[in-house]
Amino acid sequence: MLLYRVRRLLASLFIQANVTTILVAVAGYVFISFWLLKIAGEADIVAGENFFYWLVVTASTVGYGDLSPESSEGKIVVAAWVIPVGLSLFAMVVTRIGFAISEFVHRGKKGLRMTKHIDHTVIIGWNGTRTLRLIELLLSKTNGSAAEIVLCVEADIENPMPGKIDFVRVESFSHGEGMQRAGLADAARIIIDNPLDDVTLTTALFCDKLSPNSHKTAYFQDENVGELLRSHCPNIECIPSVAVEMLAKSSLDPGSARLHRQLLDSTYGMNQYSIEYRGEKPLPVEGLFDHFKRDLSATLIAVRRKGMVKIDVNPGLADLITEGDMLYYISAKRLDEKSCFDIKSNEEGVGTCLPS
Repeated sequence: MLLYRVRRLLASLFIQANVTTILVAVAGYVFISFWLLKIAGEADIVAGENFFYWLVVTASTVGYGDLSPESSEGKIVVAAWVIPVGLSLFAMVVTRIGFAISEFVHRGKKGLRMTKHIDHTVIIGWNGTRTLRLIELLLSKTNGSAAEIVLCVEADIENPMPGKIDFVRVESFSHGEGMQRAGLADAARIIIDNPLDDVTLTTALFCDKLSPNSHKTAYFQDENVGELLRSHCPNIECIPSVAVEMLAKSSLDPGSARLHRQLLDSTYGMNQYSIEYRGEKPLPVEGLFDHFKRDLSATLIAVRRKGMVKIDVNPGLADLITEGDMLYYISAKRLDEKSCFDIKSNEEGVGTCLPS
């Protein structure tokens, strides 16, 4: 009974102890065991090449039997100290390691762990199935991107897609210490999608300050709020709700809603993608259009000039594409940079032009 109470007390203290205390306790046990066995005259056991091996197999009750105490004093030391105390320490160390692993996994599910990614995508906000669908689209293989995704929420939920994304839960989207766990400063893309536009606005302003070099997009139900953000942060791409426009378009041109949905859905069929031209020599739209269609089974549909907000849909064949321009095309999958711009032209001064 006394030994049972002592073990319970030791277990309670051990679970609450820090790593330093645990190491001190284990070191004390090893030293006392060595000292008692040496006094008992167990020379074979305390030999440098035997002691730690014997102590581990004895304390863990494996007991191979190749080494054992021979003197009466040695047997008493083993029975009264080495086995009961060692077994308790061994069990508690294993338990503590199990607790540590469980806590690590639990913190990850609860979103309390620091993420360590570079050039990843951060999604800020939780909208249930809408957010899950967004993640599904970002993870689609046709996008050709293997960037990690970190979901950052205020809601009291656990990671909805463990093993596929990382998860961070914060008290506020403008709380610096909490948001740092999502790795905003090192993110390549930040998507802000909250049910409340005012939260989206303040979150976007905070992200623009903390992560100025990332590409940021924010969804607004009220387009006026989006315009307000754009006036302060022109580099943030504001996505307005197009429900009314789509309703009108579909009534005049039946099937428009399904067409636009398919172009945006990267999980099947032809989709819309973009790519930036980084070559030094200008390329003709006519040559690019023909190259995309004939060689890549894709269709060039629009161009956004460097530094411009307006997009030129259906550009003229005589137009030239220069460094920094963004091309938009329809294809079954995202195309790599080399295949997009590896074209040949018979026009003087324009040849095969690959990004430098």
